Amino acid sequence: MLVLTHTFICVFFLCFIFFLGLLGEDAPLPAPHNISILSTNMKHFLMWSPVIGQGETVRYSVEFQGEYEREYANESWIPICECSLITVTVCNITEDISATVAYNLRVRADNGAQRSEWGTLKGFFIRNTTSLTPPLMKVIADGYHLLVELEDMGPAFQFLVFYWEKSQESRKMVKEVSSAIHLATMEAAAEYCVKAQTYVETINRSSSFSQTQCVRAQGNNVPIHFGSMWLITVLMSCVGFAAAALTLPFLVWKTRKIFQYSCCPIAVLPDALVTFSLCFQGLILQRREEAEECDLMVHVIPSEEVLCLWIQETL
Repeated sequence: MLVLTHTFICVFFLCFIFFLGLLGEDAPLPAPHNISILSTNMKHFLMWSPVIGQGETVRYSVEFQGEYEREYANESWIPICECSLITVTVCNITEDISATVAYNLRVRADNGAQRSEWGTLKGFFIRNTTSLTPPLMKVIADGYHLLVELEDMGPAFQFLVFYWEKSQESRKMVKEVSSAIHLATMEAAAEYCVKAQTYVETINRSSSFSQTQCVRAQGNNVPIHFGSMWLITVLMSCVGFAAAALTLPFLVWKTRKIFQYSCCPIAVLPDALVTFSLCFQGLILQRREEAEECDLMVHVIPSEEVLCLWIQETL
């Protein structure tokens, strides 16, 4: 009797386990749960808890529904292609959340031939609820130039930068898109402070302010690069002086030659005139010697007629 009872219990237990296995195989795949959105600085990520499946890897697909789909497209849903049959439990929905309207999102799990029901986000998501953080900032004193470098946060962001001289209460504000900004020219030895915040025009919201950073300008009136500029000026002056010292004598010599050629050109006499000149000088010397023998000082200046006769006789 005890043996039969023990056998019956074992058979019943085995049958119960078998039926549980059959029921487990036919059990539907649970829908994703704990669906939430993490949105910071206009970047939006949909997240959910993993679904436990049997056998193959569980994959997930995400769809969204905007105001247009709800009101004008018969409450249709649009798949997010980048998040179709993915194995991770996070989806970047930034590109699909392109308007400041209420969005709904849902996630479904697939495990082989099994497919879960849709798990839907509780409530709607509007992108103007994103969390904005102040930009990373670096303040630089370049000589007397007050500069600030800001974190590049994307095309949707602008920067509101406030700066002031620490000894004064008045503050100035600059609104810029660029991440590198020249703020002002500083006074000598003055200390300047800067703080900034991000601003997104599409949602008309600003972040909190960054930590204030202060820098001090130089303590004298000599610019930071004056020594280098002075050295460059001296070197350029020396080079100019050396060039002038080498060029000036040449220019003087060349000018003298040009002037001499223009005003007092050197003429080359023909051979006949050279011979005539020599003969004429000889005639004058001969007449002077004859005059000296007579103890007379005679200045021999041949007339034009005598000169012409002499030339005729000579030629």
